[in-house]
Amino acid sequence: MVNAGLLVSCLRGGELFHSRSLSPRPHYPSMPKCPKRKSAEASGEPGNVDPEAMKGAGEEEEEEKRVALFSVFGMTCAACAGSVEKAIKRLPGIHDAAVDVLNDRAQVILYPAFIKEETIRESIEDAGFEAALLKEEMKEKSALTCRLHIKGMTCTSCSRTIESALGALPGMQKAIVALTTEEAEIRYDPRIISVNQLMETIEDTGFEAILITTGEDINRVELKIEGTFSTRYISMVKNSLEALPGVHDTDIDAMLHKITISYKPDQTGLRNFIEIIESTTSGHLKASIYPEVRGKELHRNDEIKQYHRSFFLSLVFTIPVFLTSMVFMYIPAIAEILDKKIVNMLNIGEFLRWILSTPVQFVIGRRFYVGSYKALRHGSANMDVLIALGTNAAYFYSLYSVFRAATSENFRAIDFFETSSMLISFILLGKYLEILAKGKTSEAIVKLMDLAPCTATLLDFDSEGSVVRETEIDSRLIQKNDVIKVMPGGKVASDGFVIWGQSHVNESMITGESRPVAKRKGDIVIGGTVNENGVLHIRATHVGSESALAQIVRLVESAQMAKAPVQKLADRISKYFVPLVIALSFLTWLIWFLAGKFKSYPNFWIPTSMDSFQLALQFGISVMVIACPCALGLATPTAVMVGTGVGASQGVLIKGGQALECAHKVNCIVFDKTGTLTIGKPVVVRTRLLKNMALCDFYEYVAAAEVNSEHPLAKAIVQYAKRFSMEEANYFLPEAQDFIAITGHGVKASVRNKEVMVGNKSLMLESGINIPVEASEILAEIERNAQTGIIVSINGEATGIIAVSDPLKPGAREVISLLASMKIKSIMVTGDNWGTANAIAGEVGIDTVVAEAKPDQKAEKIKELQMSGLTVAMVGDGINDSPALVSADVGMAIGAGTDIAIEAADIVLMKSNLEDVITAIDLSRKTFFRIRMNYVWAFGYNIIGIPIAAGVIFSFTRFRLPPWVAGAAMAASSVSVVCCSLLLKNYRRPKGLETIQMSQVIVK
Repeated sequence: MVNAGLLVSCLRGGELFHSRSLSPRPHYPSMPKCPKRKSAEASGEPGNVDPEAMKGAGEEEEEEKRVALFSVFGMTCAACAGSVEKAIKRLPGIHDAAVDVLNDRAQVILYPAFIKEETIRESIEDAGFEAALLKEEMKEKSALTCRLHIKGMTCTSCSRTIESALGALPGMQKAIVALTTEEAEIRYDPRIISVNQLMETIEDTGFEAILITTGEDINRVELKIEGTFSTRYISMVKNSLEALPGVHDTDIDAMLHKITISYKPDQTGLRNFIEIIESTTSGHLKASIYPEVRGKELHRNDEIKQYHRSFFLSLVFTIPVFLTSMVFMYIPAIAEILDKKIVNMLNIGEFLRWILSTPVQFVIGRRFYVGSYKALRHGSANMDVLIALGTNAAYFYSLYSVFRAATSENFRAIDFFETSSMLISFILLGKYLEILAKGKTSEAIVKLMDLAPCTATLLDFDSEGSVVRETEIDSRLIQKNDVIKVMPGGKVASDGFVIWGQSHVNESMITGESRPVAKRKGDIVIGGTVNENGVLHIRATHVGSESALAQIVRLVESAQMAKAPVQKLADRISKYFVPLVIALSFLTWLIWFLAGKFKSYPNFWIPTSMDSFQLALQFGISVMVIACPCALGLATPTAVMVGTGVGASQGVLIKGGQALECAHKVNCIVFDKTGTLTIGKPVVVRTRLLKNMALCDFYEYVAAAEVNSEHPLAKAIVQYAKRFSMEEANYFLPEAQDFIAITGHGVKASVRNKEVMVGNKSLMLESGINIPVEASEILAEIERNAQTGIIVSINGEATGIIAVSDPLKPGAREVISLLASMKIKSIMVTGDNWGTANAIAGEVGIDTVVAEAKPDQKAEKIKELQMSGLTVAMVGDGINDSPALVSADVGMAIGAGTDIAIEAADIVLMKSNLEDVITAIDLSRKTFFRIRMNYVWAFGYNIIGIPIAAGVIFSFTRFRLPPWVAGAAMAASSVSVVCCSLLLKNYRRPKGLETIQMSQVIVK
């Protein structure tokens, strides 16, 4: 679910989902040219740090601090710069950092005794950008990020192998391979390396790569062609399509009757292609969209079928092997038949087990040989290596026994064919159950994708604007500026705005708002929502991959791919895990073999059907197959995947594992006031004039100055001013010149040759405007009533005071109380005056207040709290909150807030309800509890299981794990970790939230 305000920002061009930019490379408000203190010390000029000038700051200062300049590529907007700054400032030994998104630079003041430049560079790259220490001017590099679907990965060793292979390529900047989603996100320089080369490299490592997106602003579509596909038609169609504006490339597969077209969606579309194909061939060829199949789901279903088929096929052979070795030996009649000799000492039972286990070992178990070969070829080892070594040891020793029995008259063979075949069968069962469970971790994305309707009704108009035809089309054929008809009960097929009709639209499946929203001409609608009662005509604005729904899906997928910092420990361990297990296995066999050779234990320890060598071999095989690297690799990503999906369903959009990890440590939350603790829809409740003038003239000047401001208070004043117009819909304002917005204070402008200033008391005092005693008394009264007082001056004289009220959000006090019960401290930091701030804080129960704070002062307050040892979350909604959102350990943006605030945040509260702050923290705590439980199980399983398999307790319990039991335990460990993560799907919000009656307040 996603808040309407959040989605409206998508529709208007916000870059929340990294596909549309806010403006041409905007300057980020929290990024000064240099840290203030250092600039003052070094050059004496604010906003300018000269590394050479800093050398003269004193020897002591020079020894303590150093300035490092990095080039950072891949930043496209304010949010990118914020991510880089946050990644740097979280490191120990950082004095300050500033990121210039316009020039792709990051300037860091560090303490070289505590941190090295290489560590900073790695941290920037971990945040998803390319970085280099700037020793000389570097030419700007272009970078694209492509996504690939990768088949055949089984554990973290596979993903690490692919990352290593990609990392060695020229032009590579960053590669992240996610085992759980089976996808790779690769940042590369297209001038040096192509996507095809990346895919070839992955395939050379032994895995199959399927392109999802190249990262270019180009769409790809596949059309199915029906009719006679002659060479003449192929040439005509290809030339006609490539002549269209926006078409990048075409590829025609005559065998499959398929045309693949790469194009720019803002210049052309699918219906154009279909019309061109059919008109060019005079109707001899018909085109339609190739049947859509979700590649990941198709691959997962195929994989499930393969493991299901392999498992049951293995049972056909394994069950007879098990019966002949474990059961029939106790049935005299059958045992007598099986003991009959065929050649020398080789009996029927041994021969049957050999014949039956061979297909299991080499045909059904072929996947393990292939996986081992791929891993070993690239210098790594994975779970397949352990399985192949363990089963081969059992099989080939048994084969040796069979051949020796067949060539000897006195050697009695003892085979372990049941070990190899049963081991493979149990592992196949485990993988089958694991894939089934992993498929359930991504159900949140599937549910989002299913919201879009399959068909839509397209309207055609004549020159007079009358509807002349209605056509039902595939919703994927909708193009920009199409007009779509939506009937009552039908789904809105694309993002757009209403051009005719009125109705109520149920947006609960997207925004979480239970009450249907009224829609009329000019109102924005979101694709996937349901029209309730009236007929609507909607003009499409964003379609396909540009739609808000598609971007939400993409963001959730990216969040699920992002690795939490805690996962790095498991990645480091898995790198050495398999070689260590192989060494332990060999050491176990060697110790038991030597102990038996030198009679270091009594003979009765050896089972009657074995000798000392075979007992040692079984211990060694058990150690090899019981160890499970997969459980370690799945512990974090499966929990993060389920946690982010559950968060999305609860209205909390969590941007990856790092946000989850930080949120569970939060013990202090800083709240903004307007739009966060309050509804954010202020209304003018009172006006007092200090000069004799008509109220309508007064508001004409004020509204003309405020109309250019995006601040909620300014919008409230402009809306109120419309009441003084005879025609509110066509309200005309005089032009304001020399407009200046003073962040956190107010605005200045020249209206009809008069200097108009609208803002708070601080702005007036700083501008030298005298505030009469009467005005001060009025302001004090307004503030006591928890209202905001705005002073208006015209030509340097205080002219009037406007009182604006912004009601508290329902349940705000209860949320603050619940946070206190969770031992989380609440602080309010606002740019509003002290009187209003204290009154609001008193109403909600917040003790610590910082008022009249500018954006940089909010960020400084965050840093002070962090220096005192607190883990700080910031909750805000405006542009002026973005520096604090970046500085905080966890930034939480209200979904109805501005684009920049949403982009700068780590977590978006999509329903704009305050109780979702508690939901976000509680969900992160429960997710990390699951991660801890997964690691406890994964580590505990290996720490306990390996010694038992090695026979540590055999000496005094006579208990040992046969290899096939050890293999079954190994398979069960991975399944149990995934199932433990899946328990998060039963997440319920804290009980205290159920008592908060959240009723929507609408202020008109």
